Amino acid sequence: MRIGAVFPQSEIGDDPAVVRAWAQAVEELGYRHILAYDHVLGADVSDRPGWTRYTSEHQFHEVFVLFGYLAAVTTSVELVTGVLVLPQRQTALVAKQAAEVDVLSGGRMRLGVGIGWNEVEYEGLGESFGDRGARSEEQVEVLRALWASPIIRYEGRWHRIDRAGINPLPPRRHIPIWFGGNAEVVLRRVGCIGDGWLPLRDPDEEARAMVDRIRGYAREAGRSPDEIGFEPRLMLSQVPRDQWTDFVAGWRDLGATHLCVNTMGHGLTSGDDHVAALREALRVIERQAKR
Repeated sequence: MRIGAVFPQSEIGDDPAVVRAWAQAVEELGYRHILAYDHVLGADVSDRPGWTRYTSEHQFHEVFVLFGYLAAVTTSVELVTGVLVLPQRQTALVAKQAAEVDVLSGGRMRLGVGIGWNEVEYEGLGESFGDRGARSEEQVEVLRALWASPIIRYEGRWHRIDRAGINPLPPRRHIPIWFGGNAEVVLRRVGCIGDGWLPLRDPDEEARAMVDRIRGYAREAGRSPDEIGFEPRLMLSQVPRDQWTDFVAGWRDLGATHLCVNTMGHGLTSGDDHVAALREALRVIERQAKR
């Protein structure tokens, strides 16, 4: 199981030296990838009663620019969006940006995508909120076509590309696309067209049933279930320390290929504090793996 670290978007601040030191420390500790959350706009909630999620007060580094920077200051860690809110972005531009990160990092890009929840953000970016799920499936088709060939023709419901392409192309002519979300339609997407799933839940019986359904959808689509990766997220602020090993062992038993450690919301106040928490978490995980 490949172990990654969540970039502490809302807590690390805006000093590039701190960002660089965090990323290099993560790589030196032995983490295999860095996963970053994505939001472009934060809503002012002074007159939005009942709002419980991210707001304009939460800081978010733009993921593709961030990864361009991290590509230059690291050497081996994979760079993962977890997740990019795909339908609120222009598809060809996402293809271009992801390919560029892949080029600059030497093939270290993995694109985790989801449909998001923030209608305010969609409106501000000029994209439709209501059809975002269906559009995301067509977007994946377009992304893969643009990454695979110098010139493409594409005619879909929402996209038309007439003999055009991006340059440079990603070194592998392919960037893995993983899906986040727990809805049944997402599980079906993972099984039919995804390279992996990014679940946000405990390794309980419902999680086992969801993994089984994804594998069933893969078989129905004529795919091998073994092609699909699974990456749960260990939230240190939500899972007590004495349950970390059970969480890891549970997901390992369900077939997780990756796992990511999130230190946000844990009361940490500096980049060094986040690194220290990641060091301790990795020590516990590695000890569990040796059992």
